[in-house]
This record gives sequence, C-alpha cells and structure tokens, in this order.
Amino acid sequence: MKTLVIAEKPSVGRDIAKVLKCTQKGDGFLHGNHYIISWAIGHLATLKEPEDYDPSLKRWAFSSLPIMPENMGLRALPKTITQLNLLKKLMNDKEVTAIICATDSGREGELIFRYIYHWAKCKKPVKRLWISSLTDAAISDGLAKMKDGQAYDNLYASAKCRAEADWLVGMNATRAFTLACGDLLPMGRVQTPTLAMLVNRYHEIKNFDPRDYWEITADFEATNAQIYQGIWLDAENENTDRTYDKEKAENIAEKIKNKPAIVESIDTEEKRQQPPQLFDLTELQRECNRKLSFPAKKTLEVAQALYEKHKLITYPRTDSRYLSKDMVSKLTPILQSITDDPYKCFADDLLALPKLPITTRIVNDTKVTDHHAIIPTGGKKPLSALTSDERAVYDRILRNFLAAFHPPHIYDVTTVITRVESEPFRTRGRMEKSPGWTVIYAHEKPTKKATDQEDVSIPTLSKGEAVNTIEVEVHQKKTQPPKPYTEATLLSAMENAGRFVEDDALKEALKSSGLGTPATRAAMIEKLISSGYVERVKKNLTPTEKGIKLISIVPPEMRQPETTGKWERGLSRIAEGELDESRFMASIRRYVMYLVDEARKM
Repeated sequence: MKTLVIAEKPSVGRDIAKVLKCTQKGDGFLHGNHYIISWAIGHLATLKEPEDYDPSLKRWAFSSLPIMPENMGLRALPKTITQLNLLKKLMNDKEVTAIICATDSGREGELIFRYIYHWAKCKKPVKRLWISSLTDAAISDGLAKMKDGQAYDNLYASAKCRAEADWLVGMNATRAFTLACGDLLPMGRVQTPTLAMLVNRYHEIKNFDPRDYWEITADFEATNAQIYQGIWLDAENENTDRTYDKEKAENIAEKIKNKPAIVESIDTEEKRQQPPQLFDLTELQRECNRKLSFPAKKTLEVAQALYEKHKLITYPRTDSRYLSKDMVSKLTPILQSITDDPYKCFADDLLALPKLPITTRIVNDTKVTDHHAIIPTGGKKPLSALTSDERAVYDRILRNFLAAFHPPHIYDVTTVITRVESEPFRTRGRMEKSPGWTVIYAHEKPTKKATDQEDVSIPTLSKGEAVNTIEVEVHQKKTQPPKPYTEATLLSAMENAGRFVEDDALKEALKSSGLGTPATRAAMIEKLISSGYVERVKKNLTPTEKGIKLISIVPPEMRQPETTGKWERGLSRIAEGELDESRFMASIRRYVMYLVDEARKM
C-alpha cells in the first residue's frame, strides 16, 4: 500500500521525492517503497467555458446574458490533459490508500489540488503538506507536522468562491460591454479598478494647471567668514518656503539686500531611521523595479527560480513581512551559512553579538499569514551558479535580511533660523552620527534626494550671532503635476487600495489584501498591457485610448476598489469559517445581473 504525493510542479515533486527516497522513475511520476510522487503543472483543471454548458453560448449575444450556471463544472486544460489523466489513474489506483496534497501552501495551491481531486472523483483521505521552504530539512519538518486535508476546507471554499466569482463577473461583463460598444473589452474585478487608478492619474496629469511660484534664497556670511544659505519662509502662510506673488518676492528680496541679519535660533534634533522590514513579494517587486528596473513579472519569475531551482530563498509568494517565533532558532544557522563576499563581514558582525537583536519588526506571529517573509534558506549553492538576474535579486534579499538585524541609522538635523529685516530664512544641515543598517548599502549611490537643503554645510554658529546678508536671489518655479505610475508605485497603490475607500470596514479589508494578491499583481499588470489597455513608456505605465474609453463607460461599482474590498472581506470571512459560501455567491450573481443591465442601457 502506498501514499500518493501531488506537488504543484515537477521540480517540487523531485525535491519531495528526494526526501522520501523515491528514486524509481515512471512516466510523469517517481516512486519508492511507500510513496508515489507526481505533480500538477500549475492548473490542470479549470472552470468550464460557457459553450461547455450549451454550444449555443459560444456566440456572444445579449439574449444569452447573464450566463450563470447553477453548478459550475470543471474541464481539463488540453495542453496538460495527459498529466491530469495520469493523476486520476494514480489517485484511484487500488494500491494507493492515501493522498498528500503538496501543492503551494496558499489559496491558489489549495484550489489547484482540489480541482484535480474532484475532477478525478477521488474519495481517499488527504493530508496537507504546508511548507515555506524547499530545503530537505523544511520538507522533512513539514511531513512530520501534516494536518488532515479537512482542516483546509474553508481555505478551499474561499479559493473556489474567488475563482467562480471572477469567472461570473469577467465572463458576463466582458461580453456585455463588448456587445454594447462593438469593441472587445476584457474586464475583471481586479483588472478594471487597477486600470481605473492608471486612468485617474492620467487625467490628473493631463488636466493639471501649473502655477508659477517664487522662492527667495539668501547667502549669509558668519563672523568666522564662512558662508551659508537660507531659504525664505512665509510666516503668514504656515512657514511655507514659497509665494505665489511675484511682486511680494521681489519686494522682500529688495528689502533685505545687504542688510545685517541675526541668528535667531539653532535647533538640533536626533533622527533615527529604522532598518527596513523583511520583504514580502510586493515589496521585493517594488525594490527590484526601483533598483534594477525589473518588471514585477520578471522579479516573481526570478524569485521563483531562487526558491524552486536553487533552494536559496523561502516561499516568495507571501504577503507577510514578518517571521514566526518558530523561525528564531533557524536565524543563526542561516547567518552562519552566509560565507560569500561582500556579505560575510556583515553576517560575522551579527554573529559576534552576545545575542541576535530580534524585535517585533522582525518576529510577530500575529502578522504572519499563510507564509512568513522572504529570507535566505541557508542553502549552499555557489553564487557563480546563478544568472546575473538571479544574483541581482538574491543580492537584494540577502542585504535586506542582514539589514533587518542592524541598528537604526542615526543622524542629527540642525535647523538654523536667520532673521533679516523681520524676514525668517531657514537653513538645514545633516550630520551623520551612526550609519547603522545603511552600511549594508554603502556601495550604492543614494537615490533619495535630500530635501530642505539638508545636504548644505552649516558653519559653526551661535544663537544671537550677527551675520551679513551678501547675496539674495529670487527663483521662479512651477508647481508639478503628479508623476505617472511606475510598476513600483502601482504595486504600492494596489497593495494600499484602501486609501481610496471611505468606508472603514472596507478600508480594513483592503488594508489586509488590497487589489489582487502579491502572487497575482504582476500578472494583472501584464494582462492590462496585453489587453491593449496600458503601455510601458520607459519605466512609466500609461493607459491607452482603449483603456481610457473602458473606464469612461463602466459603472462606478466596476471601477472602484470598494467592490474588491467587499469581495475580499467576504472571502476572508469564508476562509475563517465566518461566512457561508452560498451567501457570498448569491451576492455575486446579483452583481452580475446589475452589470449586464447597465450594459443593456448603453
């Protein structure tokens, strides 16, 4: 009698087979004395197409809408039907008495397995392997701690509702609005509000009316003959450093020319910049877009290779930036495994400490969801075995991991107010005290421009000191429109879509999930591009005429993130066992009917 293990991909199946000592090869599987290891290739079964229910539905017509099958069935994906049939055969083999679900540990992985299980009409008992790393130790530990598959029934219900709701909304809305407009308009509950954010930003930029404003700078000479510069503050307007009145700026400049001034105040404040938190997938994608100009999709592909192929990082499709307490004992061995330059010296510094500094910014069980943050596994693969892209992404993950355990970056900001003819001028300077975690990134050129003249050199001054005004300039400038979205900033907007929502409950739902998931956001951006709604212009994402047209015609409920907020709140409650899936799906069907009715009115 044997147990069948089903992984999500062949590479993962081979990793599990190695731990379970399954060395004999079959056609599409590996086996040993007690186990058979096989795999999906992503999704093998998916929801039926409309024409699978009724051939007449292949033709798009308003008379057939809305399409809402009472019981949504499954169909095999043609490209991988051979593997699906193999799994069906293995699952129903008399020699197999139990199944281990070893697909990716998350909502989508659960759905992949359950669809295969139901398509095969299998009734055998299931255990669930839930792991965050593909090292031998992590797999062995996961096998020892498996739960019954029934423990994940609510997660499957949530995944099933998400898939069926996406199908119902996407299928019906796409057909309805395409028929109404005479142009193919693919739509979706995440895709459309994401596009709306891009279109809204486009209109903000297009309709932006720049205003002229003026800044006044003055050079002062201290008693020690050193020169420093200040910028005028408008005391009548909350000490802003600009005025929209040209005449006022010129009058002030004329008034203070060559006039004596006095150092009114000198204030020094210590600033502490905390180390970065560990990466979740979205933050890793943002980082790689900012630093490496990688599209989000490329970062995910490279991270997946580092996880599956090289075993160098933990599960990348995570939405958590924290570790759980059970990971603490593994941190020192991971640091000890970091023996390559230029990382070794930083790891050695941490290992030399009496105790590894672990804070709630790093370890917090309440903020770990399906998986903990992305960290190195301690794998020993030589860095020379990586491609240049893999090395670049791994470099970001290693440095982020090391930086998280370093102390804050500490510096002083000194603010000097110099007053001349009753007009205040501000000078700011920055003095480094302790680099802290920034030593990890000392090799990089700073990308963030210092603001408010923080990089200026401030001479030694005393409060009440008399100084001379030696030069005054008036600078004409223009207000700037919002910047177009890049992939990094769009990922942030998708993750933090709750800030576009007024309802507090929905804001909270979106706070924990946002638009899409870390694993799907990159694909959503690529889908917007492939659908002709968005184009890449250098690093920016710009909506096309087609994308702008779609957002102009769809009802508000389809383009606003509130809708996704309601869905995500419902899906979370289903996963937690607090909401019956039939109630959720009933609300989706009512929503679909509304969308079709709106399209008919056009």
